Amino acid sequence: MALLIPENPVGIIGYGAYIPRYRIPAAEIARVWHDEGGGVPVKEKAVPGPDEDTITMSIEAARNALQRAEIDPLLLRAVWIGSESHPYAVKPSGTVVAEAIGADTAISAADFEFACKAGTEALIAGMGMVGSKMAQYVLAIGMDTAQGKPGDVLEYTAAAGGAAFILGTADESLAVIEAAFSFVSDTPDFWRRQSEKYPEHSQRFTGEPAYFHHISNSVNAFLEESGTKPEDYQHVVFHQPNSKFPQKIAKDLGFSKEQISTGLLAPIIGNTYSGAALLGLSAVLDIAKPGDRILVASFGSGAGSDAFSLRVTERITARAKMAPTTQQYIQRRTEIDYAIYARYRDKYVLK
Repeated sequence: MALLIPENPVGIIGYGAYIPRYRIPAAEIARVWHDEGGGVPVKEKAVPGPDEDTITMSIEAARNALQRAEIDPLLLRAVWIGSESHPYAVKPSGTVVAEAIGADTAISAADFEFACKAGTEALIAGMGMVGSKMAQYVLAIGMDTAQGKPGDVLEYTAAAGGAAFILGTADESLAVIEAAFSFVSDTPDFWRRQSEKYPEHSQRFTGEPAYFHHISNSVNAFLEESGTKPEDYQHVVFHQPNSKFPQKIAKDLGFSKEQISTGLLAPIIGNTYSGAALLGLSAVLDIAKPGDRILVASFGSGAGSDAFSLRVTERITARAKMAPTTQQYIQRRTEIDYAIYARYRDKYVLK
């Protein structure tokens, strides 16, 4: 095994979050389905409006990232969108986002898919492109909408939102990416065929041997290969399909509650799928201090986990204030009931 380390150091020069304003409380979903327990410990989840999808939300996050990066979008050489809810089955999201933000036409635009780790997959690919000097700047996005079958346990957690990251050389970055490691296997814990509207899942099988097995392998291998220990990191972000899983894996791997507290957003806004780990990272960068080290581990059903570490630079102090923070998006809230939620998410079937 070996860490993924670019020959030329790479870092994040700009980042941006986006979370739609609409929220449906878990208690409201439980009321409709007569579920007294509510299924999972999530207060509420973020829901896209009727005019929002993965593309429109990616554009908003990308514009925030460009504000922090302070670069001309014409300098981008790749726009990659990681999602499991692309609006089109056959038509890229990346081309729309690239044109909307003012990128050049001489650019690589592509859609990444690997369930919930599609966003970190795009980020690590961008790390390789910048690290090889094939590109000066790459935009990588993880973004998803709320997908959950009516009455299914996913309906409590399947939320919307994500984050965008612009990668460039380490000497101009607000956080240097030190290394990465990926671990994958064929574990069918969660899936959605092209003709199906909602994903299916294997109930508790999604925990072990899916989520816990893959994250523990990626993180343990990363720590061993990098020669670091849990206490070397000020912040840790895990993929968060719910509030319990990231807290359990943190404890199992030797991380404290304090280390994961800032990036743990699932109890507040739900599981944003491809955007979950990256949205957690954006929340951490909003409050990080120069010198802080951050460990991120995503998880994608099917299955795999990307682990990577970052070291925050002094540039974070000024750039974090240049665009809306993750918490500002969380606080921008309009509560809706189940009827509005069902209409916004096109859950009504007219016969």
